This record gives sequence, C-alpha cells and structure tokens, in this order.
Amino acid sequence: MWRRSVWCACACAWGLLAGCAQTPPRGDGSPTDLNGLYAQLDRASAEYDQALQQARRGDDAQSQKTLQTALDAMRSASDACVNTEGCDPQRFLSAYDRALRLKDGSFLGTENDQQALDTDDQSTAGADSSVLTTLPEAQRTVQLLHDHKLSDLVATNGTVQAALQVWLTRMRPNLIRAYVDYQYLRFQMEPAFHEAGLPEAILFGLVAKESGGNVHAVSRSGAAGPLQFMPATGSRFGLNTINGFDQRFDPTMAAQATAAYFNEQMARLNDNLALVLAAYNGGEGRMGRLVAGESDANFWDPGVYFSLSAETRDYVPMVLAAAWLFLHPDRYNLHFPKVDGVPGHVELATAASLDELSVCLGNDDNAHYGWYRTLRNLNPQMDPSQVQPQGTRVNLPRLLQNVYKQSCTSGKWVALADQLQNAQLPTALAKAKADPPPSKRTRHYTVRKGDTLYAIALRFDCDNVRELVRGNRLHSAGDLQIGKRLQLVGCKR
Repeated sequence: MWRRSVWCACACAWGLLAGCAQTPPRGDGSPTDLNGLYAQLDRASAEYDQALQQARRGDDAQSQKTLQTALDAMRSASDACVNTEGCDPQRFLSAYDRALRLKDGSFLGTENDQQALDTDDQSTAGADSSVLTTLPEAQRTVQLLHDHKLSDLVATNGTVQAALQVWLTRMRPNLIRAYVDYQYLRFQMEPAFHEAGLPEAILFGLVAKESGGNVHAVSRSGAAGPLQFMPATGSRFGLNTINGFDQRFDPTMAAQATAAYFNEQMARLNDNLALVLAAYNGGEGRMGRLVAGESDANFWDPGVYFSLSAETRDYVPMVLAAAWLFLHPDRYNLHFPKVDGVPGHVELATAASLDELSVCLGNDDNAHYGWYRTLRNLNPQMDPSQVQPQGTRVNLPRLLQNVYKQSCTSGKWVALADQLQNAQLPTALAKAKADPPPSKRTRHYTVRKGDTLYAIALRFDCDNVRELVRGNRLHSAGDLQIGKRLQLVGCKR
C-alpha cells in the first residue's frame, strides 16, 4: 500500500511541473551556478530516497512531507537547468531514471491501472531492427518531464516507441497469443511476482518476449521454459531435472526463480528496472562490470547502451513495451480477448492422451487456437502423445470441465480422437520414418548439465522420447548422465 501512496504523491507533484508559470532567470553558466544546481539535485535525490524509506517503515505522514520537499527541489533545479548555459540535462535524466524504481511501482503505475515457438524466432534484433535503429534519447531536454507523468518516461523513450510499433504490427499475433496463454497460466505464475513485490506487467512482458506463452519453448542456445532459463542459471535458482522432468518447464517454479533473480539483481543494480532486464538477457556478470560503482548508471546512457549486444539493446525495450501494452492496451487501439483463466481439472473417466483431449474438446471460441497448447502448458510433465490411465488428474481451464464430460467421456468425438490416436502412417511415410537417410543415422549429441531427453527431443525435432530411450538402451527418460553420447534416433535436425 505504501507504494500506491508514494506513486500518487509523485504523480500529483509532477503534474505541478507543467503548470509552473514562472521561468527562472537564465544563469551565466558559471561553475558556481552549475555546482549549486547539481548539489540541489543531489540533495533532492537523497530526500526522495529518504521519503521511500519512511514509507516502507509505515510513516506515511512524514514520507509525504519529505517527498513533497524533494520533488519541489527537483522541479526547481530542473527549471533552472533548462535556463542555465552549460547545464547537463543528462544528470537530471539520471536522477529521474533512479526514481523509476521497479519496487516503487513508478514506471508501471498502481494496481488500479491494470484492468510451439522457438525463442530465437521472437527476436527482432538485427541489421533491419527498427528498435535498434531508433537510438536512445539520452540527451533529450528536461522539458519533456514537464509534460508527462513519471510513469510515462520509459514509454516516451524512442526505442520503446519503436518496440511498441513492432508489437502492434508484425508481432501483434504473437502478443495476443502470448496474452491468451498467460491468462491460463496466470494463477501459477503471478503469485510469485506478487509476493516478491514485482509488477505483473513485467512478468507478462518477459513471457511475451521470451517464449510467447509456450511453456515448452527451447531456444537454439539451450534456454528453456516460459521464462527461458539457461541450465546453469536455472540450477542456481532451484530449477533442476527431477525424475526426467526439467523444472525449467514448470510455470510456477520458473516464475519463482525469475522473481528471486530479479530481487537479487535489483539489489546489485540500484533498483533499476532496465539494467536488471539487460542482466536477465545479457548476463549479470557483464552488466555488473559495466555499472560497477556507478550509482546513477542507467541503461539508456550511451556508455552502457552501446557496450551491450544488439540482442540486449533490442530485448529491454521490447519487454518494457509489452509490459506497457499489458497495462494500457486501449491507448494503442489494442484489444486483448477476454479469457476465463480460472483453473480447473478433471480425473480421466477413460484413458486418453492430451492429443486425444485436444481433438474432443474442440475450439477455443475466443481465440480460435484450440486447446492443445493450453493443455500442454497446464500439464508440462505429460508427453502429449502418451495415453494417460483412467483416473489421472489433468489440469485444464475450469470452463472446460463440463465440455470434457459432454464431449470426451463417450460419443463420436471420443471415437474420432481414438481413431486418430491409433492411426497408422501411410506405408511410404512409415518406411521413411523407420529407415532414415544414412546421414541421419549416425548423428550424435553429448549430454550437458541440465539436459533432459524431452528437451533434447524438442531441440532436434525427434519423433518421440521413447525412441531415444530405446535407441540408446536407457532404462527410462530420466536415465541420463552428463557426458553421455546419445544417438539421435528418429530426429530430423
């Protein structure tokens, strides 16, 4: 609750900036003038931090008083900077950037504001990236702040504007699909961010950019899951392979690990949202070295921005833009479909696979995507083609519980699903699958830390995990050892 009161005070105070009627006289640009302005800014920044600490302690009355004093001082100093020759507006932008604290809700507003993809395919980085060709506006004037609430600062940045356009044009289908998938996963993922004091919009931005809402996404670099953890980082935050299941695919555990990662890096990177996002994508070691000892460092500073890879320079504004659209779709003529994401489950009345359930459940009337990915996302440990025995619990949206009873326990759709499940490939195709070209018979892969047979099968487009088990004389899908050389039996890549 303290964040909301601080935010309201910030918004009101910044609203006063645009109405400031008096313009301070232009200074002569002397060192004395400039040093005095910079000292005033430093004092105001310290008072702002003090106000946040007071709010955290529950002293709301004193916090409001200190906050008002700090914001008045910042306003006065920024007004004077605009009219003082030689004054560096970047110092004031850095101060405001510090105010965009993730834990204080400054960028993303208050709670009232919120009403089979490979991750490499999600990237927009490259020579033709409109996000990268729009350089960060690190030198824009302080007057910009007089016309926008503090929460709008990031959204008015040129790179984020370019990212908004990408999401609203060629990536719009991806964004909407990610939104639909996230709504069904929300009950599993959002609590971790809520408990950690992190905004849900950032969680959605990460899901949209990292996996597009596909829990089983695996990148060519080996990152996996809805939030795309590399094996080593996942293991550091408790995501391991247990009984053959890679926990990076578990939406609840992945969200918990991400929340823990963000809070760890927030403490290291001055509570700066953009820097933490850059670390999440490009590595915390590199980011830590770039900003070491710089309490006012920010992602948009050219010295930081141009030291990062093109992928990371693209990644940060894309996540921020997706988060902003999640909060304010109406501002951009964007309409997310209504999704009833209330969780439910059924106990199978008859044995069935997720493939069979996808057939008999039919269409999702809102998004017309069908239920295959939703079922897989909600049951990440299940092989979709494996028939589950009667009585198995299957997670699905609550709205499908009655549909299951009507369409998936008996009748023509059950018969159709069973027929398709047991269908045999045409002879020529079956022979081709049984007898792959010689060049594919001898392909091998050496198991690395964090690998699972399921992830390997996805990465190399293998027919199924059982073939890998049989072809490598394993006892089960979990019988893997680091360094073991696997024959990629039945794999197309």
